[in-house]
Amino acid sequence: MRRAGCSFAIAATEDENSQRGFAVLYSRQAVHMHRRQDYASVLSRGSLLTTTRRDLLTAAVTAAAGAAASATLAQGNPAGDAHEHEHDHDHQDVPGDPALRVKALESILVAKGLVDPAALDALVDTYENKIGPRNGAKVVARAWTDPEYKKRLLTDATAAIAELGYRGLEGDQMVVVENTPQVHNLVVCTLCSCYPWPVLGLPPVWYKSSAYRARSVIDPRRVLRDFGWALPDEVEVRVWDSTAELRYLVLPERPAGTDHLTEAELAALVTRDAMVGVRQVPASRSERSS
Repeated sequence: MRRAGCSFAIAATEDENSQRGFAVLYSRQAVHMHRRQDYASVLSRGSLLTTTRRDLLTAAVTAAAGAAASATLAQGNPAGDAHEHEHDHDHQDVPGDPALRVKALESILVAKGLVDPAALDALVDTYENKIGPRNGAKVVARAWTDPEYKKRLLTDATAAIAELGYRGLEGDQMVVVENTPQVHNLVVCTLCSCYPWPVLGLPPVWYKSSAYRARSVIDPRRVLRDFGWALPDEVEVRVWDSTAELRYLVLPERPAGTDHLTEAELAALVTRDAMVGVRQVPASRSERSS
């Protein structure tokens, strides 16, 4: 059976005053360049990994409406005339930083009424503060401290996660797989970038790269070594392929020496990468930030 492809569209339609709505489209075209990069090179480029979600969503806006902005610019100079006149003032070159170019396009879209800054801020806030790895970390911490909740989580992950208020788009069918001293789990999406947004937020660049998607299936131990984690040979590695219908979340092993920590303190240790299965959960916050 063929798996359905995945797409992402977040839209705010016209309000009751008939004001223009906006749409943010997260398409394959918007991330095509990143997917062609080897995930190891992506990991070595800290600037990509530290890109904020606002940068990502703003870039998605400009990708979706770039054509409209280009048309607007063309109308301002329909003949495409060069800037030729006598003057004694200096020109300032436009910086090459993609973030500045994105900001320039965003400004044009806002000026033309194609994008509502308040709606964009609300969208970013949702994924930054309400949907993201911190939600998944709370699920993991609850499972570590509540044996009954852990049973429910491993039996019916969708319902157990919903108990904490996390549900919705891209998370309506969830499965949680538990790491143990004998079994290690790794999550991938070989088709594209299917990912459990309600508990992990938006997928990182390396998760979407073709190299990670292919090598996680072919040689998962090598992938883990590339992330700095060498598993003992006796540990079985299981790879779980997320689809448009089903998303996976790894329940990492609880670090040794954390029995004294509260549920909130444990949640602060859990990382996105640990819930994908490419890293261990650190035993302290200092290790987490290092």
